[in-house]
Amino acid sequence: MAHALVKGETGDWEIVIGMEIHAQVIANSKLFSGSATAFGAEQNTQVSMVDAAMPGMLPVLNKACIEQAVKTGLGLNAEIHKKSVFARKNYFYADLPQGYQISQFEDPIVGLGKIEIDLPDGTVKEIGITRLHLEQDAGKSIHDQHPTKSFVDLNRSGCALMEIVSEPDIRGPEEAAAYINKIRMILRYLETCDGNMDEGSMRADVNISVRKPGDELGTRAEIKNVNSVKAIQQAIDFEVSRQIDHIEGGNEVVQETRLWDPVKMETRSMRSKEEAHDYRYFPDPDLLPLVLEDGLVESIRATLPELPDQKKHRFMGDYGLSLYDSSVLIAERSRAEYFEAVANDNDAKLAANWVINELLGALNKDEKKLDDSPISAKQLGGMIALISDNTISGKIAKEVFAEMYATGKDADVIVEEKGLKQVTDSGEIEAIVDQVIDANPDNVEKYRGGKDKLFGFFVGQVMKETGGKANPAMVNELLKKKL
Repeated sequence: MAHALVKGETGDWEIVIGMEIHAQVIANSKLFSGSATAFGAEQNTQVSMVDAAMPGMLPVLNKACIEQAVKTGLGLNAEIHKKSVFARKNYFYADLPQGYQISQFEDPIVGLGKIEIDLPDGTVKEIGITRLHLEQDAGKSIHDQHPTKSFVDLNRSGCALMEIVSEPDIRGPEEAAAYINKIRMILRYLETCDGNMDEGSMRADVNISVRKPGDELGTRAEIKNVNSVKAIQQAIDFEVSRQIDHIEGGNEVVQETRLWDPVKMETRSMRSKEEAHDYRYFPDPDLLPLVLEDGLVESIRATLPELPDQKKHRFMGDYGLSLYDSSVLIAERSRAEYFEAVANDNDAKLAANWVINELLGALNKDEKKLDDSPISAKQLGGMIALISDNTISGKIAKEVFAEMYATGKDADVIVEEKGLKQVTDSGEIEAIVDQVIDANPDNVEKYRGGKDKLFGFFVGQVMKETGGKANPAMVNELLKKKL
C-alpha cells in the first residue's frame, strides 16, 4: 500500500512515527506499595511511606501488576521474557519524590510483538511493537491553584504503568489514530487498562520525523503526553509542517522534547532530549531480578478473551460480514457480544445492519451507551426473526423498531397491538391487485404501451390499499402477471 506522502516545496516527504503509550495498569494497589489507585480521590490521600519516598522505605513488587503486564504482552502477540530487571532512572522533578523512577531498561518484561491496524480505506497494516516495560508513575504538579506556588498531588505516584513502545512503522496521522485506537481496544478487552485518556490513565508520547522517500531516518522530535486521539492527529499535522518548513529553509531539526498546546494548536520546545546515559540507569539495588515461575505465562494465556482482531476475522469468515462492519462491531467488547446475541439463529448481515445503522445510530443521537439501550439483544433478534419469516416487511420494521426504542416492548407485542402483520395471503392480495387494475384503465393501457415506469404507480396503489402491509415481493409478482 502507498504511504501517505506530504508535499513540500522541494517535492514529497515521508512521515515516520513511533509511539510510546503509557497505560495505567488496572490494579487495586500500586506497583511497589499497598496504596489505593482509585481515580478522583482527594489529593494526597492515597500515599504510603513508599510513595512519598520516606528514608528507609523498601519497594515490594505487586504480583497482580506483573500478571497484567504479561497478559497485555500476550494480547500484543509479543514475546514474554522469563527474566526482567527493574532499574532506577534518575531525574529530578518536583513530583518525583525519590529523585528517580523505578522502571525497566535493558531487560523489559515483554519483547517484540505486532498488532494489526484497520485503515479508513479498508486496508489492514501490521505495526511492530518493540517492547512493553513496567514502571511507576510520578505524582502530578498543579500550577493553577495559587498565584505564585505549584502544588503537588502524590496520589498517582507509584501507580503501575505499562509503557508500550512501537516500532517506527506508523506513516501519518490516520495510521497513528488507528494504532492508538487498536491498542486501547486490546487493553480494554483484556481489562488491563481502562483506556480513559481524559482521566490520564492512557497517554502517548509521539516521536515524529520526516525524510525524503527511501532516505535514512530523519532527526525526530518527541511530543510529550498527548491525551486524546484528535490531539495526536493535530500535533502530527502541525509538527510535520514545522519540520518540513524548517529543513526546506536550510535548517536542521534538533532532537528535542516538545509539548502540544491545544489552545494555540502548535507544538513548542520544552527541552533538548536526554539520551539514555543522561538518566544514569542502573539496576535497582532494592529489587531482585524478576523471574517468572514456570507455567505462569501459560496459565495467563489460558484466561485470554478472544481479542479484537481474532473476532474481526471470525466475523468476516463465519458471518460473511465486510471488514468495515466487523471493525465497527469489535470496537467494544460489549458491542461485539450484543451483535452475536442478535445474530444468534438470524441472518447475520441483517443483524449487523440493524445493530450498526439503526440501534447505534439512535443511541448515538441520544448520547447513550449500548449498556443503556432500551432494546435488549434478544428483543432486536426477535424483531429480525419477524422480518425473516415475512411477518413484517423491512419498511414496517422501522416503525416497529421506533416503537420498541420508545417503549421497550417486544416486537411481536407491538405488531399485534398495532395490527402491523404483513399480508401474505395471496388470495387477499390478488383481489386488491385486480381492484387497482380495474380502477386505472388508462394507466394499464399506457403501461402496456411501453411506459414501464408506471409499474411503481401500481405497486404504490396496492400498498396504499393494504396500509403498507402487503408482502412487496408478492405484490410485484402478481402485478407482473396481471399486467
